[in-house]
Amino acid sequence: MDTEQTIEYKLLDKIDSPNDLKKLKESELPLVCDDIRHFLIDCLASNPGHFGASLGVVDLSVALHYVFNTPYDKIVWDVGHQAYGHKILTGRKSNFHTNRKLNGVSGFPKITESEFDAFGVGHASTSISAALGMAVASELKGEKDRQHIAIIGDGALTGGLAFEGLNNAGVAKSNLLVILNDNGISIDKGVGTLKEFLLDVTTSKVYNSFKDKTWNALGVLGTKGPTPRRILQKIGQAVKNTFLKRSDLMESLNMRYFGPIDGHDVERLTKVLKLLKNIPGPKLLHVVTKKGKGFQQAEIDQTRFHAPGKFDKSTGIIQKEETSHLPPKYQDVFGETILELAKNNDKIIGITPAMLSGSSLNIMQDVMPKRVFDVGIAEQHAVTFSAGLATQGLKPFCNIYSTFLQRAYDQIIHDVALQKLNVTLCIDRGGLVGEDGPTHHGSFDLAYLRLIPNLTIMAPMSEMDLRNMMYTCQLKDVGAAAIRYPRGRGVNTDWRNKFEEIEIGKAKELRKGKDIAIVSIGHISNFAIDAANQLQDEMSVGVYDMRFLKPYDAEMLHQVFSNYKHIISVEDGTIVGGLGSLLTEFKNMHNYSSSISMLGIPDKFIEHGKPAELYAICGYDTNGIISTIKNIKQS
Repeated sequence: MDTEQTIEYKLLDKIDSPNDLKKLKESELPLVCDDIRHFLIDCLASNPGHFGASLGVVDLSVALHYVFNTPYDKIVWDVGHQAYGHKILTGRKSNFHTNRKLNGVSGFPKITESEFDAFGVGHASTSISAALGMAVASELKGEKDRQHIAIIGDGALTGGLAFEGLNNAGVAKSNLLVILNDNGISIDKGVGTLKEFLLDVTTSKVYNSFKDKTWNALGVLGTKGPTPRRILQKIGQAVKNTFLKRSDLMESLNMRYFGPIDGHDVERLTKVLKLLKNIPGPKLLHVVTKKGKGFQQAEIDQTRFHAPGKFDKSTGIIQKEETSHLPPKYQDVFGETILELAKNNDKIIGITPAMLSGSSLNIMQDVMPKRVFDVGIAEQHAVTFSAGLATQGLKPFCNIYSTFLQRAYDQIIHDVALQKLNVTLCIDRGGLVGEDGPTHHGSFDLAYLRLIPNLTIMAPMSEMDLRNMMYTCQLKDVGAAAIRYPRGRGVNTDWRNKFEEIEIGKAKELRKGKDIAIVSIGHISNFAIDAANQLQDEMSVGVYDMRFLKPYDAEMLHQVFSNYKHIISVEDGTIVGGLGSLLTEFKNMHNYSSSISMLGIPDKFIEHGKPAELYAICGYDTNGIISTIKNIKQS
């Protein structure tokens, strides 16, 4: 629904841009924050999106746009889960009810959507590097008055790219403000020593009391001269080392450190940001927030309310559809299966980069906590860590979303495949994922993995296929392997099959035919068999599920090309480099004359929308396959 037509706000109705916000008194900003939180709760209760993260930074979003001259000053958000308040303040309030819908507002910052979105994001740990690049560009262009702000969460700060950006920023000495949004959680609870360091700083009453008294006594933020600042910096370093018994990581990187301060005190945030504008060079402001702030249930259950779906805004009860009659989600099949296998094989280890619940590895962790490792937002580390485990005879199952696996490409090649190590990459969210859009679609994995030697690539058509593939990988030394499956549900309610070893590289003939052959791979093969069944009274269509993209079943492909004049490839992945490319290469290699029609994700980025809508747009849903078959028959 369009919430603005039914609800009146104290001040938000008067704000369509940061210029409108700046007309208000600082004392009115808390009311604006209240309005934005109510607006978000009203909208997202019925139109699901990333809820908790955006609630947590409402005050920071208001303070930033109140203090800085956006869009001239550049604000770069990390990941983008938390950017809803930013969007509401920058001209998209009236259209926000279209958030994440087909042709509507994107769920993430996007350069082409608004001049206020300085950088498009969706993956973690990019904001510091991007904002630093903008800061250096401003220096080169002589824009000395332009400010550059990167907001990054404590979860995203575990990513290696963030440290690379910080390291370079300290050397570059550009006019860059990094705001660390410290809420102790990304999606699942934060992990790692950096999280513990931030927690120590945040919760040390002795340190904070001493720091505040020193800060106020010297009047540093109100003094332009350098001497008191240097004094406070030295005192602050000594205090941190004395009371926290830790070295100050940020200041060792030549980043001036300020904080921690309450991220929900918008008036103090505003004052501090105004003062930091006048301090040159790279600096970091440590802001402590609570994910889900302003909605009690989201504050209590932060993981579930990261993106809760529809919920009752009065009670906080998440609306659950009756799913007992539905097939399970592939991620849950993975989670249940790895636990089942691990109970009989003590070599199995589960690894994920900050997607414990999203991958369903939490199912195994609850029972075997010492054999499951959440390594934080660090995909490269996750893959190489898995490789290290494999060298010692263990059987690591490394679960990473397809879109994030792109970040570990070199590690797959150099650390796993080259050394022929028994690492099984379980690639969740393969193909078009829906409302999260182009930053999260798993479009490219089949294509970019197919290039790598020594790598077995498989994709299950059903839950039972997934279970048997996992069983086979732990049963024998398959070497480097990838099992790729989609977001969403499978096709069978009775899916707990007795495990069967499958032959590596062996395809399946699902249906014999005479006129046209469909060669498909993965879950999308269900669309192919459905299309063939609907056309059975009109023509004879054969359907073949490849199962393995590498090594592929050459014997079956010879059979297909020898018996069919027309072949259609169907894949939930990019046409360029994927299954369609494989069939074309095979045809040319063996001088076959059959025509090939390729259905899949075209050579462009696909925007956000419901998966069914996107499948239809790309033309490889059941109706798209039927339409292609009929066009071939008529030609």
